[in-house]
Amino acid sequence: MTSPGSPMRVYDLIQKKRDGGELTADEISMLLSGYAAGEIPDYQMSAFLMAVFFRGMSLRETADFTMAMVRSGETLDLSAIRGIKVDKHSTGGVGDKTSLVLIPLVAAAGAPVAKLSGRGLGHTGGTIDKLESIPGFRTQLDTRALIDQVNRIGCAIAGATTELVPADKKLYALRDVTATVDSIPLIASSVMSKKIAGGGDAIVLDVKTGSGAFMKTLDGARELARAMVGIGAQVTRRTIAVITDMDQPLGRAVGNALEVAEAIETLRGEGPADLRDLCLELGAQMVTLAGVTRSAADGKTAVAKLLRDGSALAKFGQMIEAQGGDRRVVDDLRRLPTAPVRVSVEALSSGVVAAIDAQAVGVAAMELGAGRARRDDRIDPAVGIVLARKVGDAVRPGEPLADVHASDRMSAEQAGRQIQAAYRIGARASAPRPLVHEVIS
Repeated sequence: MTSPGSPMRVYDLIQKKRDGGELTADEISMLLSGYAAGEIPDYQMSAFLMAVFFRGMSLRETADFTMAMVRSGETLDLSAIRGIKVDKHSTGGVGDKTSLVLIPLVAAAGAPVAKLSGRGLGHTGGTIDKLESIPGFRTQLDTRALIDQVNRIGCAIAGATTELVPADKKLYALRDVTATVDSIPLIASSVMSKKIAGGGDAIVLDVKTGSGAFMKTLDGARELARAMVGIGAQVTRRTIAVITDMDQPLGRAVGNALEVAEAIETLRGEGPADLRDLCLELGAQMVTLAGVTRSAADGKTAVAKLLRDGSALAKFGQMIEAQGGDRRVVDDLRRLPTAPVRVSVEALSSGVVAAIDAQAVGVAAMELGAGRARRDDRIDPAVGIVLARKVGDAVRPGEPLADVHASDRMSAEQAGRQIQAAYRIGARASAPRPLVHEVIS
């Protein structure tokens, strides 16, 4: 009998997957535990990942792979929180600040949410980076503090610890340098392992598709959504995926403090229609999974009322205060960080905004300092871009397309050129894309 770290044994598993075979739960567990422990070298795991990239994994294999990653570290026991704990995950996009609106909105409806979030890598910061632009906001909570806060006010958003799914962190770094990131089973297991380890009873997934999303095509987004919902079913977590559009930035703000401000405006009932509508759609699914309402239609009615009457805004203020932040930002957005330079980006031609390259807008924001090209980059919470025109809007030469918030004039002008290039002005806009493409349960 060979040991788990034996090169010959790992060789057999690589060969089995390369040839299209299906690994057992024990084989998957041995492989991941051996890699997490440092007994299996990167070169062998790289070969296995490439075999998965080309051969895929069955739903059963993907679920076993997910749970093996969950077992690689600690899991959060949220049983002390009263009620059905509902979690949410977005596959990410440009201007995606939905968690800042959704979590207090759903908590105001009576569904407890203990959300673990991460920092961003790419065009904008993650939810944790955004919240840290609120003066004093504390994102590191231990498990007891997290549970106590959710039982007291209904919600908390905290940074995930390094003890949660360490195998995923190690694997992702390897996938990033071996061209194996774009694998549906590996993406699905990465997302779901973190959600399952986070202790939620039910999960709503916001799977983005379009130019600003990781999944560019609707077919790809649908395949990923079905894989993640399938994993949830295999491991007895009620899971729903909502496929949503990211062919242009969500809302108007792209950048950390700017997105917090827009989230607060939305909680006031004043935010952009697309952001508000998406939060109502996702919120309806969350409160229904949590058992607060009987159907998504009832859920939408309930959360819409909480948005109108100020309950969700008050809940956000409670969460800010509970986590050491300056609650006064909900009434005075000037308390958020502001950039020293603000430049208007003007249209060069007349017509209608036919398209906006969301990814190009995201890259421009990242280069201003709103995101990270590398994990150790520092984020400037004040910088970013606020769009003045979206798809379908008419524009004339000299009218604003966007405002750039920057730390200096040179970076502002560079971002301005990128924004102008990201806009396509035509005689007419293409047919509008639906905000929600599909719900998969």
